[in-house]
Parts: sequence; structure tokens; C-alpha cells
Amino acid sequence: MGKMTRKKRKKLFIASRGLLVIIGAFVTAYGLEAVLIPNNVSDGGVTGLSIVGSQLMGLPLGLLIALLNIPFVYLGYKQIGKSFAIFSVLGIVSLAVGTSVMHHIPTIVEGDTLLITVVGGIIIGFGMGLALRNGGALDGIDMLAVLLSRKLPFGTSDLILFLNMFVFIIVSTVFGLQGAILSGIAYFIASKVIHIVEEGLSGSKTYKIITIQPEVLVETIRDRLGRGATYQLVQGGYSNERFKEITCVINRLEDSKMKEIIQEVDENAFVTVYDTSEVKGGSFKKKNIH
Repeated sequence: MGKMTRKKRKKLFIASRGLLVIIGAFVTAYGLEAVLIPNNVSDGGVTGLSIVGSQLMGLPLGLLIALLNIPFVYLGYKQIGKSFAIFSVLGIVSLAVGTSVMHHIPTIVEGDTLLITVVGGIIIGFGMGLALRNGGALDGIDMLAVLLSRKLPFGTSDLILFLNMFVFIIVSTVFGLQGAILSGIAYFIASKVIHIVEEGLSGSKTYKIITIQPEVLVETIRDRLGRGATYQLVQGGYSNERFKEITCVINRLEDSKMKEIIQEVDENAFVTVYDTSEVKGGSFKKKNIH
């Protein structure tokens, strides 16, 4: 009976995460269709390229979002894992459907360029942050930046900014220089909102875990995330009992998966999480996993 209860809780947890990813995608779609696109302002990343393609070729925005993100979803599957890819597919498909359903909804802000960028940036930032917080990405640029950060001596946030510079150059060919500048401002605001929603979205995270099953947890982290971990002997100040404290550094896109693993192995584990702005050396570069 206890096992059935745990299995049901796991299913409920996964379903709630999926629902929040879908909600985040629809919120993002609303920000695009009700604020940014009608005012000739674009988003960054693959979504920005999709908006440009839609304007130039007359194709549905949702179709381009779905198609252009396919290689990045595969990349996420290879580098991060199956569950991340599944949640990302769910989010991207929901974003594509959302832009199609909301294509003719009334524009909520017009004329005031400052208000357009602020409102649009806040809405799409909240939506994308909500999706990322629950294990799904709505844009492939994030996944590409994470991969490149392992190969190049630059941080993930620096690479996201660098890659989006090219996106906004392309945006300027359709929306003009002013449109590209406004798009860049809206994207900057969105990135800050994402950071607030996701808490430390741009960097890595360090997990310190005290559990009654340290060996099992370390092995599960290695098998499911491809990450190594270290032990440190610690002693309780009240009980004087000795424990093995686990330390593991992960990237931002693996955060929800790590929480899921800890919940499965030992739901009563004592866990502290720190934002880590930079990681160098050691064996932080992980293997491809499935």
C-alpha cells in the first residue's frame, strides 16, 4: 500500500509539472500575440527566428516554432535526458498551439513603446520561467547555450546573449532597427523575470544533501543525470550522529530532475541548494545520457 501511495504521488507530481509547463507556454503565447507581435516587436531565440520567418513567408507562427525547435529538443534529449525532452516537447507544442489559438485576440497595449516592452517582457518572462522551473524549455537557444558552455570558456548567460545578438540582427531586417532594439529590450526584461521565477536560471546550482541512503542517491544521480558527486563526513550538533553529506553541482536545466531523484530515493533528506555563478575544472562536464 505504501509503494502504491508513493507511485501515485510521483504520477501526481509529474502531472502537475506538465500542467504548469503548459500554462507557462500559453502565458508566453499570450504575451507574444497580445503585446509584442502586433506592435512589431519580436522575442529572442528560436521564437524570434520563427516570428521573422512567419512575417517573411506567411507561414503560421506555431508551425515554425514547432519545426525550428526539433533539432534543439533532440539536443536536449542527448545532453540532459528523456524527461527534459518530453517536458520541452510538451511546452513547445503548447506554445505553438497557443500562438495559433490566440492569433486574433485583441492587443492589450498599443503605441507606448516603453510600456509595450515592459509588459511584453514581463508576460513572456513569467511564462518561460514557469515552464523552465518545472523541467521544460520553450526555446532551443537555451539548450544550445548549455551545450556550448561545456565546450567553450564562457558562461551560459554570456552565450545566450551572444547567440541572441544574431537573432536581433535578423529581426532588424523585418521590423527595422527600432523594432530590433525594442525586441532586445523586451528580451532583456524577460530574462530578468525568468531569473526571478526560476531563481538562479543563468548559472549552475550546488546541492548539499544529507540522507540515510547516500550510496543509493549518488548512484542514482550518476545513472540518471550523468553527474558525479562527493562525500563529506559531517556530525550532528545535537545527536552527535555522523553522516555522509553529498555535494553535487548541476546546471540549471537539471534542477527539476535532481529534485525528482531526491524525492524518489529519500523524501525526508535534508537538502540545501546554492546558486553557483561559475564552475571550472574537475569533472563538471557530463557524459551524454538517455
